[in-house]
Amino acid sequence: MTTPSLARRVAAERRPEPAPPEAASRYVNQWVEPEAIGRERVPAFVLILKTRGCYWADLKGCSMCGYSKDTLGRSATPGELAAQLQHAVRHYRGEPYVKIYTSGSFLDDREVDPASRLALVRTFSGARRLLFETLPEFPTDATLGPLKDEFPGELEVALGLESTDPTILRRYINKGASPDEYLAAADRVRSLGARAKGYLLLKPPYLTEEESVEDVVRSIGAAAKHFDALSINPVHIQNGTVVEWLYHRGRYRPPWLWSVVEGLRRGAVVRGPSRLVSFPTAGGLHRGPHNCGECDAKVLAAIREASLDQTFDGLDDLDCACRPEYSALRRLEVLGVEA
Repeated sequence: MTTPSLARRVAAERRPEPAPPEAASRYVNQWVEPEAIGRERVPAFVLILKTRGCYWADLKGCSMCGYSKDTLGRSATPGELAAQLQHAVRHYRGEPYVKIYTSGSFLDDREVDPASRLALVRTFSGARRLLFETLPEFPTDATLGPLKDEFPGELEVALGLESTDPTILRRYINKGASPDEYLAAADRVRSLGARAKGYLLLKPPYLTEEESVEDVVRSIGAAAKHFDALSINPVHIQNGTVVEWLYHRGRYRPPWLWSVVEGLRRGAVVRGPSRLVSFPTAGGLHRGPHNCGECDAKVLAAIREASLDQTFDGLDDLDCACRPEYSALRRLEVLGVEA
């Protein structure tokens, strides 16, 4: 399991030095990706701002998260955030879905000050839906209320729940909050008139493939009534993380794409009215969720289509010569036999 000393050491190693002003006027990245609002497919404008990042990453950090490497190593000033926004909007073409990420919590004043949050929301006020991420302690009437007043469309608040199992969340993922705190935050977000989206981690370190599938399906069932949408996020190996430390020592393999398929198929049965999606990062790469390499593109396309259309029956038709190997691996794991 993750020891506190290992987590703190890894967190310290991945923390960047405070950046000079000239490095703070440019955002991390921007792109457009396919999404859906209800049954309608729409393009989504994605923007990653360069801020101080997640405060928890400075203390211990989650075992799979290396996003702190893309941060300033200090808080961004309002002027620096305004400059990043000015550069970013040049690429905005009126996409109806906008996603703003900060490698942490958009509602944390240390990452994005309240005035800058309002400016960002006003800039994209023509969009139909605007998503941002936060830790569970930050969504309140004081933080969300002003944004609701400025944004006529839907606000969507994403929370990294990861698992509803408190042991997995605390000891394996190294989260700083409990499942109950995340579920309460989702309920609070919805009571304040915003949508709540939950991220569920597939294959945290120290879990087998079998245990990971069971955990994500169980978590979907337990979390569904609290969230408008749930996303299965299979682990990809990021630099400067505990997962990477294990990977380089042959003690971790990213999840099979078959596990994503299984999570979606079984999760669709217990999700209730919640939207269920998965858009694997680094899919098909050795450091990301992958199968044998021959079928990866086909399986990833099917996962994307099922997520966008919310029709999961097509996943039953997927097959490849590597699928029996995957099934055998899971059976061996149940028996406690090393492959």
